[in-house]
Formats: sequence, structure tokens, C-alpha cells
Amino acid sequence: MRIGSHVSTRNGYREAARRAAAIGGDAFQYFPKNPRSLRIKEFDRSDAQSCAEWCRENGVVSIAHGPYPVNPASEGEPAEVMVQSTKNDLEIAEACGSIGVVVHFGVYKGKDPLQGYRNIIQWINSVTSGWQGKVKVLLENQAGDHGIIGTTPEELVQIRNLCASPDQVGFCLDTCHLFASGQWTPGKWVDFAERARKLGYWDAIAAVHLNDSRYESGSRRDRHAVIGKGWIGEDDFRELLATPELRNVPLLLETPSGEDGTHRDQVALVRRWSEEALG
Repeated sequence: MRIGSHVSTRNGYREAARRAAAIGGDAFQYFPKNPRSLRIKEFDRSDAQSCAEWCRENGVVSIAHGPYPVNPASEGEPAEVMVQSTKNDLEIAEACGSIGVVVHFGVYKGKDPLQGYRNIIQWINSVTSGWQGKVKVLLENQAGDHGIIGTTPEELVQIRNLCASPDQVGFCLDTCHLFASGQWTPGKWVDFAERARKLGYWDAIAAVHLNDSRYESGSRRDRHAVIGKGWIGEDDFRELLATPELRNVPLLLETPSGEDGTHRDQVALVRRWSEEALG
């Protein structure tokens, strides 16, 4: 299994990859640009390409995470700004050799939830229109803290199916979000995995945000805990790690860091659990 964590790009994309490997990871997540802004970034293409080359040579994979203001379910003029911002992210991620760009499903505050779904589909179509790269848009499931849409695998599969170019869309499963939303309950991972299997959800899985939860299942509170120290816990994570469809999917930690300021110990722990789960 590919295991790693979110790392900073403060010193460049290639250095982010090297930092990920230095703490024992063979996968990492990064922000292509300022995570609080939709502003287009004129990036250092040579650094990005150097990152891609270094990763190929060292067996490291990566995903990018789009800025937080991106909300595919919203409507109005800002939607086009978000489209151009994500196109910029796709371009950077492509240059870095990444798998995809993670985008939250979206929050809709209007009276008609169906309009929120229509907005998401149209937004994805606008982003992927004309895109010729290998990098995909990766829809991330939500915790339910801002509304119930985007919490179920059924929704994500259906949205992908209705897009103009479903092959350009994949999924990033956030385990804390899944647990907080109540879609994953204690001791029931195998049930969820089978449900996802029947839906075809695993066919498009591209990455996992491997996060424990500070609150119980169904709380709808998106607060990450150190792996094995939250409400999900070791036993349920071991069940998840034994899922056949996740064997080649990068597992990325977005949890609080350890005493050394890194995820070194948690990466090692998850690697040990995964090796034991796979025999």
C-alpha cells in the first residue's frame, strides 16, 4: 500500500516529495497553491516537472488538494472563478505527475437540493471541458456538518455517472467524514465496503484521506484525530486496510502531527497494520 501524509510546498513541489519520503512515506498530498484563495497561480513549471521526475525515480505518488473556497454546488458568478481556479490546479498537478485534484462535493444552501446536484454536474463539466491531461477531478465525500448532500457513496457514483466525461472524475474517500456522517458505523466497515462494491464506487476510487475521528459516528462533526486514537480506532482501520480494492490506492493522513512535527510515527503504524492485514 502507498502511505503518506499532507506535506507543505513552502520550499517547492520537489522538496515536498522529498520531505514525504524522508518521514517514511511513498505517497503525499499537497496544496498546489494558497488553500484560502481562488487566485490563479503562475507556478514554477521546472520545479513541478522536477517533482514528477523525482517521484517516478523513487516510487512516490501524489495527489493535490484544491483550495477550500471551491464549492461546486454553489451558483452564480463565482462558479466560473472556481472553474478557472480548478483548471489551474489540474495544470499544476499534471506538471507534478499527480493522480488528481481533490475537490469537496460542495455545500448548497438553496431550497431545492436537486439544483445543488445540477450545479455540481455543470461545474464538473465546465472544469473537464477541453482538459486533455491525465489528472482527474477527485470528489471528496462530506461529513454532513454543512448539510447532508455529498455524504453517501450513492450520490457520488450518480453524479459521476451523469457527468459528460466520467473517466475524468474519481473519488477521494475521507474516513473521518464517512464516520462523522454516519455512513460508517463501528464494526460495520465490511458492510460499507460491500455496499460500495455493489454501487461501483470502488471502480473510481483514486485516494483515501485516512483520518480518525474526534467524535462518534453520526455526529456530523468534522474533526480529525490521530490514527488509532479516535472513535474509529485500530480494529476498524485494520478492517479497512484489508479491503482488496484499496491495495493500490494511496492513503494520506490529514491528522494532527506527532511530537516531532511530522507524521512519521503514524505512517509507520499504518504501514505495519496494512502489512499485517494483507498477510
